Amino acid sequence: MSESQNIEYKESWRDEYLKWICGFANAQGGTIYIGVADNQEVVGVANAKRLMDDIPNKIVNLLGIIADVNLLEKNGKQYIEISVEPSAIPISLKGVYHYRSGSTKQVLKGASLHQFLMRKMGKTWDDVERLPYSDDLIDRVAIDYFLQKGIQADRIDASLLNEDTWAVLDSLELLTDDGSLKNAAILLFSKRPQRYFTGIQFKIGRFGNDESDLIFDDIVEGNILQMADKVVELLKSKYLISPIHYDGMQRIATLEIPEKALREMLYNAIVHKDYRGSAIMMWVYNDHVELWNEGELPENMDVSTLLKRHKSRQRNPKIANVFYRAGLIEIWGRGINKIRTEFERAGMDVPEFEETEGGLMVSFKRKYPTNQENGVEITTPQVTPQVTPQVTPQVQSLLSVIKSGEMSVKELMKALSLKDRHNFLNSYLNPAIAAELVVPVFPDQPRHPRQKYRRK
Repeated sequence: MSESQNIEYKESWRDEYLKWICGFANAQGGTIYIGVADNQEVVGVANAKRLMDDIPNKIVNLLGIIADVNLLEKNGKQYIEISVEPSAIPISLKGVYHYRSGSTKQVLKGASLHQFLMRKMGKTWDDVERLPYSDDLIDRVAIDYFLQKGIQADRIDASLLNEDTWAVLDSLELLTDDGSLKNAAILLFSKRPQRYFTGIQFKIGRFGNDESDLIFDDIVEGNILQMADKVVELLKSKYLISPIHYDGMQRIATLEIPEKALREMLYNAIVHKDYRGSAIMMWVYNDHVELWNEGELPENMDVSTLLKRHKSRQRNPKIANVFYRAGLIEIWGRGINKIRTEFERAGMDVPEFEETEGGLMVSFKRKYPTNQENGVEITTPQVTPQVTPQVTPQVQSLLSVIKSGEMSVKELMKALSLKDRHNFLNSYLNPAIAAELVVPVFPDQPRHPRQKYRRK
């Protein structure tokens, strides 16, 4: 077999190969063959008997583990097989932690080491104790938002609405045995989580054709449970196009990006983010959008794995559980396929995913490319997002009598030779107002005694 994440070939023994043994023990285990070339040809070892004594002793004394060391022979040449089992506890060589990833050996440092040590201890970052519990730290509005969402999704019993904040957090396993708040509790429900974490922000920037042309930007803060709602609201009001069309006389505004897919992308970025890193970033360009969150994909997973059926492996299982219980995400690893399906239904190119700069980037085209002129979004000439409403004969008749000036209901009915006020309101005036073809003079006071109407 060729070299892989579990196999390594060495022509002769050197003590530095204890690093490879350490790396195998910290990962998924593996086998090192001494006396075998990279092309898998057995070249043999001249001092096999001495090595059979030295190698096991050095492994035990320097690494504190036991490995199977076997003497094998092929074509009259002896070689050694060192079989290493994965360790349930972290293993270091002289204070340095080595790790086997793919066919290479890595030295774990910084955030990678911290994450590795927690994983070996059966903990994740979001499960770590953060602060002593206090009602003042938790936003009850966020708790109620979670409960209402979860009840609507039929994933939470309605009786929880009557529980106090502490009981809700305890039921979600967001408190330690002594009642302290875990990291996940602060991120999800704290009044001001940015006081405790620097990477909790969601940054959005509107750019022209490239990143050098920043037009305006915003920063979304607050708890991560309600962050997606805030981002979607901001995108609708300021960054993306929502063309208007009419179903009969019903006015409908549909976001240019499939909203279900957009929310799925946002939830993925929020739930799977490494919160020890930088903020989530979104770049809105004239013709496309890019979304990036920090956090490498789990071991043995890459972008190609995401695009096919795969197991759901959460970086932050406590956070993911709350999002699931609130009905915001699934737990079957279907998120990417759901995003692609929604874009296909909208007749748009599916998003592209890429591992970059220690995180995951998703890029997707805008349905209505635009330009910014004096702070106003100008849709490109070939696209007409505003659809002319269908005008019924009754509305057309109304428009024909309001040619200019302002007229009251009484004056309009007289001009139309109508006597049935109910019929006039439901068939003429109200549909015209709904289609934004006619507007009241006093829009904030519909029952104003001198209320009149004019063409928009």
